[in-house]
Amino acid sequence: MIQDISMRVSPAVAAEEQLLREAVLREMKVPSSDVNDFRIVKRSIDARKKNIIVNLTVRVATGNDTQVSPLPNPVKFTPVKADAPRVIIVGAGPAGLFAALKAIEAGFRPIIVERGKDVDSRRVDIANISRECKINPVSNYCFGEGGAGAYSDGKLYTRSKKRGNVEEVLQLLVQHGAHLDILIDAHPHIGSDRLPHVIKNIRQTIIDCGGEVMFETRVESLIVNDGIAKGVIADGGKEIKGDAVILATGHSAHDTFRRLHSDGVKMESKGIAIGVRLEHPQALIDRLQYHSEKGRGKYLPSAEYNYVTQVEGRGVYSFCMCPGGVVVPAGSAENELVVNGMSASARAGEKANSGMVVEIRPGDFPEYEEFGSLEILQLQEDLEHKFYEEAGESINAPAQRMKDFTDGKISKTLPSTSYAPGIHPVDFNRLFPPFISWRLREGFKDFGRKCPGFLTNEAILLGLESRTSSPVRLPRDKETLEHEEIRRLYPAGEGAGYAGGIISAAIDGIRCMESIASSHL
Repeated sequence: MIQDISMRVSPAVAAEEQLLREAVLREMKVPSSDVNDFRIVKRSIDARKKNIIVNLTVRVATGNDTQVSPLPNPVKFTPVKADAPRVIIVGAGPAGLFAALKAIEAGFRPIIVERGKDVDSRRVDIANISRECKINPVSNYCFGEGGAGAYSDGKLYTRSKKRGNVEEVLQLLVQHGAHLDILIDAHPHIGSDRLPHVIKNIRQTIIDCGGEVMFETRVESLIVNDGIAKGVIADGGKEIKGDAVILATGHSAHDTFRRLHSDGVKMESKGIAIGVRLEHPQALIDRLQYHSEKGRGKYLPSAEYNYVTQVEGRGVYSFCMCPGGVVVPAGSAENELVVNGMSASARAGEKANSGMVVEIRPGDFPEYEEFGSLEILQLQEDLEHKFYEEAGESINAPAQRMKDFTDGKISKTLPSTSYAPGIHPVDFNRLFPPFISWRLREGFKDFGRKCPGFLTNEAILLGLESRTSSPVRLPRDKETLEHEEIRRLYPAGEGAGYAGGIISAAIDGIRCMESIASSHL
């Protein structure tokens, strides 16, 4: 018999197979000979109290069942027919890649058009950004195979479970080389060191089944005839035609948004969040989150945190928290300064970092309303340019100790940082508009009250954290997911304003492709 049992155990029991087996036997009240096999299928950490508990769901085989079957449920991908309808997919991020996999399942031929480079070439270019302290506008942390998530952490947690099948996406990632743990952990994470391998395997599946991936090919405009999308025009005037277009550009394709806007493609201004990247010593976060001066000990992972509060009607919250990670230069053009965070799979670094951001809505800055649907995009770009200019037209990041910021004074000294291009002292209270700086200060004070020791000068702020989501949304029909004014154009993922992270973007790409398949092109 196969049965699942729920258990609450210590970190040591969860980590040691023999200890866990003994706990399973006690829970089931059976002799050792009755249990043929067992496997953890769900795992989460409850660190709310000093006594840390690991919640487990353990699948156990007894009686005539000799083993617990592996978790993955692989999809069989087969080559599409020679005359299969073509779907043009703009962007090789999670929305584009998973739309392509779903296209193959449905018998369509996916043609992915990606402005950046393949994931291996991209790795070299990203290393050069930190080494040369200069952004490559073609290949960077935002543009290229895998999208913004490929080299900025690979976190797989999402709250958007009502939008689609999270398990389907995780299963496909495991099928293409991700570790089984992502199917088990409550907050799954691949890591920026492992995700590129998975992405390459996905690309190979697409190509093996008759799809195509075009790198270093930037889409300039859409081909639209009689209100129907027929393909795209790439740089150099190259026409790439198909039976439908999935627009999955990612959140940083500002030039594409501007071109579509100038071509009369309907879009809306969308709220984002702007702030800083906050970096603490990981050992400090471990002590605070695990309620122990000894930190995480032998069996617990590097601790995470999640904070949110409201200040005068706007959210202030942590974003993309990276335990044991590094802060990276995440701009996508030469004249802007943007930072982000990433962690390798082991999360073994000495620093913990997280975005700390303030919610911005259309209308919050009346002086930008003249830009219409590009209102928030213009605000975002202006702040990124301002930070770049303040840094002497470099990506050496403005920085300030956390407590100094809330006290309104420039830091006389700065601690070490994981940010390779370097930092210099500023007062963010002067660099940010008051709308942001005041809310950020009040938010930090609230987080310090909730977690004594969190608001400390051992932590530093680095700026600018601004690529939290897309500043525009391309409106689409709620049922068909087509653009409201252009048939067979399917805005998808984070860039189109319908996702926020790897999993939700992948789900949205799948949904768009399912809609195309159901329309019987």
